[in-house]
Amino acid sequence: KPANLQIDFAGISQRILALPIPARNYYGMAAGKPGVLFLAEGPAVDPIDFDDGGPSAKIHKFEFKTRKTEQILDGVTAFNLSFNGEKMLYAKQNQWFIAPAEKPADAPPQPGQGGPLKLDSMEIYVDPRAEWKHMYEQVWRDERDFLYDPGLHGLNLDAIRKKYEPFLENISTRDDLNYLFTEMLGNITIGHMFVGGGDVAEPKRIKTGLLGADYSVENGRYRFARIYNGENWNPKLRAPLTQPGVNIQEGEYLLAVNGRDVRPPADIYSFFGETAGKQVVLKVGAKADGGGSREVTVVPVDDETALRNYAWIEDNRRKVDEMTGGRVAYVYLPDTYAGGYTNFNRYYFAQVGKDGAIIDERYNGGGDIADYIIDYLRRPLLSYWNMREGKDITTPLEAIFGPKVMIINEMAGSGGDALPWMFRKTGIGPLVGKRTWGGLVGHYTNPVDLLDGGFTGTPDLAFYNPNGTWDVENHGVPPDIEMEYDPKAARAGHDSQLEKAVEVVMDLLKKNPPPPEPHHPAFPNYQRAGTN
Repeated sequence: KPANLQIDFAGISQRILALPIPARNYYGMAAGKPGVLFLAEGPAVDPIDFDDGGPSAKIHKFEFKTRKTEQILDGVTAFNLSFNGEKMLYAKQNQWFIAPAEKPADAPPQPGQGGPLKLDSMEIYVDPRAEWKHMYEQVWRDERDFLYDPGLHGLNLDAIRKKYEPFLENISTRDDLNYLFTEMLGNITIGHMFVGGGDVAEPKRIKTGLLGADYSVENGRYRFARIYNGENWNPKLRAPLTQPGVNIQEGEYLLAVNGRDVRPPADIYSFFGETAGKQVVLKVGAKADGGGSREVTVVPVDDETALRNYAWIEDNRRKVDEMTGGRVAYVYLPDTYAGGYTNFNRYYFAQVGKDGAIIDERYNGGGDIADYIIDYLRRPLLSYWNMREGKDITTPLEAIFGPKVMIINEMAGSGGDALPWMFRKTGIGPLVGKRTWGGLVGHYTNPVDLLDGGFTGTPDLAFYNPNGTWDVENHGVPPDIEMEYDPKAARAGHDSQLEKAVEVVMDLLKKNPPPPEPHHPAFPNYQRAGTN
């Protein structure tokens, strides 16, 4: 018989009591058996970026009887309790465990008493065609129940479902099903309609080692044309050829890899198969014939995209600094999530004090709505403060008060659409470049994945203008000053959009110079006759 539960709301705020639980960064709580709580503790500082699986947690158990808290697990990436609170299921180091809901013994667990679950041998029989039929129906149900517009942009749901249903009969792979989903959902005419995943074959991938370099072919050899710098203290920007002790210079020849002679036309990357993250011995030298060569041990990386992007950013920053005589800051925002947040904090505040700024959001991958960036960019000068020691300071401290320009292009979208829209809306400055992608819908929640782990998008929020019109989605944010990125000029070392932005910001500096350097008035003399 169901319990007759009643809540007495009168005076409930005065019946809230504090438990004797140490202050930590708790982000989850679960009720166990009567009188027992389980608390999930995250890192002291929440990371804005992390590897797959997310940050690990510590699990604490609190008992009302003893009024004490005990840590029972560490390094956990998932945690669930059984309904009766007696067992716990948790994941740790890519393994799953079921154990009594208490601190595990120090000794290795007995069979069936909390050891890692043996999942490798688990198999399940599936009927792919039956699953595909089920998922086809689920996708349309999800759009019906979750899309921000219940009318699906005027689409007749029954008619479109029946139109594409016959194609199920001729599907032979899970990739075919994703293709069908892409085709049929395109009729809704909306961005963020992501389709992917599912029961697809995962071939073994060979990680080719990369040195973070460009090469030229000269004198029958591969020559280092450019060596990319990184931040060798940063594990995500480790540059193999600039590590301490690796003395390889641009202009030298790559002569051999692990004892194998390297000569064109052999593909240079064929010598680095399965070497990522492993020590490799390179033979290098200043002469193509090998005279005076030496051997150097390096550790290749499996992806040098971050190194190349970092070089592009730094090249742009130096170019802006050179073209403006050090007067204008350059800040690149790769997205409006972790990367953009990190870059803004790192590059903008490091250049506070410059007269103006160029904010480059080309290729911005979106993420969140970065109004915090807009808030900082639009901060006005409010006051000065004189200090006995050092230069006078401003309120606010962290600001660039002069003109600002934003560079945009057709590869910036989502949060990368919202950012330039807000930049213009708040009157910060002009936009230079090309119209943005035009995808300003999103997801604040989503239905669960499909039966086999695949997914489709169901955008359940959409942007509209305070003037009462839908905006940005499907048409983007146009620039104030249109400028193509000229590939021929780029090959010659010229970024036409960046150079135009420099021209615009320098013109704005002439017309609207920034506030003058702080210079306090004469100190008051309150002892002078008539001032007291």
